[in-house]
Amino acid sequence: MGKKIITIILLLGIFLNSRVLFVYAENENTAESTESGSMLEKTEDLELKNQGAASKKAAVTVTSEAAILMEAQTGTVICEKNQDERVSPASITKIMTLLLIYDALHDGRLQLSDKVTTSAHAKSMGGSQVFLEEGEVQTVETMIKCIVIASGNDASAAMAEHISGSEDAFVAAMNQKAGELGMTGTHFVDCCGLTDSDDHYTTAKDVALMARALITNYPEISEYATIWMENITHETKRGSSEFGLSNTNKLLKMANNFEVTGLKTGSTAKAGYCFCGTAVKDGLNLIAVVMDAPDYKIRFSEVQQLLNYGFANCRAYRDDNPPELLPMAVKDGQKEWVTLAYEQPFSYITFRGENPEDIRSELVLDNHLMPPFEAGTRVGRLVYYLDGQEIGDTAVVVTEGVERAGFIDYLQKVYRNFMSISG
Repeated sequence: MGKKIITIILLLGIFLNSRVLFVYAENENTAESTESGSMLEKTEDLELKNQGAASKKAAVTVTSEAAILMEAQTGTVICEKNQDERVSPASITKIMTLLLIYDALHDGRLQLSDKVTTSAHAKSMGGSQVFLEEGEVQTVETMIKCIVIASGNDASAAMAEHISGSEDAFVAAMNQKAGELGMTGTHFVDCCGLTDSDDHYTTAKDVALMARALITNYPEISEYATIWMENITHETKRGSSEFGLSNTNKLLKMANNFEVTGLKTGSTAKAGYCFCGTAVKDGLNLIAVVMDAPDYKIRFSEVQQLLNYGFANCRAYRDDNPPELLPMAVKDGQKEWVTLAYEQPFSYITFRGENPEDIRSELVLDNHLMPPFEAGTRVGRLVYYLDGQEIGDTAVVVTEGVERAGFIDYLQKVYRNFMSISG
């Protein structure tokens, strides 16, 4: 009997001890997870923009003062840190300079083969340059390479004067373009970003906006932005000499699981180290921007982290087969029917946890169409839904204009109806 009591006491002791250890382990794990969560809040700087889930955090650590990750096709902001904080852009300014150059090429005001003469002002720019001499002549194409590959301040000023007559006039056009793109936190005072003036500023978001305009409207920029090294030839009074351009975008030579397409670096004492990197993978085109990074190399590694995060967590959806649009009846018009078209294909970015196959669409059209109206007049929309929530739409427009019918038009209609009956 005594042995049984001793055995029961020992078993009870073992049970209680193990229970105490288990409870302690539970409490220890809870404390550890709480501590980890606290550290996570401190280190995860970028806020994830996932359909209003602003409280979620993206698993990217960024030490730069400001940063943003944007999808180029839709303009969707995937994550950001201080995206609207005003910062000095340094040579990232040249993205706008390149955009205006390509606008001029697109409008026919400029050709790649046009000759550009370097002025004394352009030669005197200093900073990052390709050492153009006063009176030296280069083609527009060579100047573009000097700007996007080697970040030449002298080449930027020469192109500004060639397009607008003076750098001041060109800068005015830069600011006007910034307004058109919705860059509300930007003001330029030069065409290259060399100045440290407090009046020359931008934001991470605005950099992404002008980069988006450049790469979506003029994707051919990547042909130059991805050149690693290339020589140009200086033809001056002193003779002919070769000069090597070396790309300032070191992301091009880093080990990546995506295709780097550009775009532009920048650094001054005031701006710190800045970088706008663009890349594509599986049809997804991303723009990553870091401003005022603390170190030359960090700007590249942080952009790489942002791009990796975007490609790992986002997918591009594009509806290339929307419902067929039938002609719409026109009441009291010179034409009885008008054809319809979608204004543009619908694109959307899905995040991890969202299935693109669950996206549904609904066509909503106006009940009637009254003239007069012009081509492009909106008459409805194709609305898209994911998990019962509206995620966007694309407009339905008329392909031609129609005037209101007059007395003669009604007589002709009566005549045509009569002939069809009598026939």
